[in-house]
Amino acid sequence: MRIYALFAVLLLLSACSSQPSSSVAPNTTSGQASWYGAKHHGKKTASGERFNQHALTAAHRTLAFGTRVKVTNIRNNKSVTVRVNDRGPYSKGRIIDLSRAAANKIDMLNSGVAPVRLQVLR
Repeated sequence: MRIYALFAVLLLLSACSSQPSSSVAPNTTSGQASWYGAKHHGKKTASGERFNQHALTAAHRTLAFGTRVKVTNIRNNKSVTVRVNDRGPYSKGRIIDLSRAAANKIDMLNSGVAPVRLQVLR
């Protein structure tokens, strides 16, 4: 009986110590992105700077202000690098809000929402 218990413990420990295989790069996450523009242009962002819809910026819930993030539209593989300067998005299911200019770079203006992959660059 003890041998089975020992075997079970060893099996569990070996499963815990193995590295998960993943094709996802470190500091990478996926989800839905949206964009915001003219309605907010010139208003103060959470960082204190004025929102400029023509700048390559973004709103993220938790990343530090100034963090650079590579955003890739999964539908067309187009990417843009943005700087986090605001908080959001506040819509359920979204992971980042892009400025109009950033959304334009990855061809998501017409759809309004797109599946994206985020890679934190710092």
